[in-house]
Amino acid sequence: MSMNKADRHEFYSRLQKAMPAPKGELEYVNPYTLLVAVVLSAQATDVGVNKATKALFKKVTTPEQMVRLGEARLKDHIKTIGLFNTKAKNVIKLSQALIDEHGSEVPDDQKALEALAGVGRKTANVVRNIAFGAPTIAVDTHIDRVSNRTGLAPGKTVLAVEKKLLKVTPDEFKLHAHHWLILHGRYTCKARKPLCEECIVNDLCRFKGKAVG
Repeated sequence: MSMNKADRHEFYSRLQKAMPAPKGELEYVNPYTLLVAVVLSAQATDVGVNKATKALFKKVTTPEQMVRLGEARLKDHIKTIGLFNTKAKNVIKLSQALIDEHGSEVPDDQKALEALAGVGRKTANVVRNIAFGAPTIAVDTHIDRVSNRTGLAPGKTVLAVEKKLLKVTPDEFKLHAHHWLILHGRYTCKARKPLCEECIVNDLCRFKGKAVG
């Protein structure tokens, strides 16, 4: 069952009050290193990516430096991350494409970002939201779960959830909605054991299996 308009507004208001200025947990230096970090984070944890990129981002902060570093040495930096062989290939490829096609700058453009190696819709949304302040909502497993479980924006596919969220999220909350929902899903509305008793939106939630405090 979907939440109504008033409950959705209250839902976001409470998340905003709890986290007035939410931030993603990936560490980066500039839009380029953010893009690399997000590409590396697919099927990996932010903590794991941050460990791997700590030394890397001290040496490499531009596409040119990444291309000079090369695929083999990049692999040495990121070998603790899942799918590191494919990711290294993609990072070198997208770095070269940024040099050749975008003057070494990360474009604030959905289609241009999605055309880069290893960059899908979700990655492009994350980069545009964090680097350029675009009101995008990148739906990952956490956001998909929170949206469906609470009734905030139910949808059968990730794309359906994204479209619903963009439609029903009040404009005043759109910039930070992505971070609020991901952090809520990661730390409170967990997959196996949601912490319903500690949840600040428990009374608004439509989850049938919730524990009522």
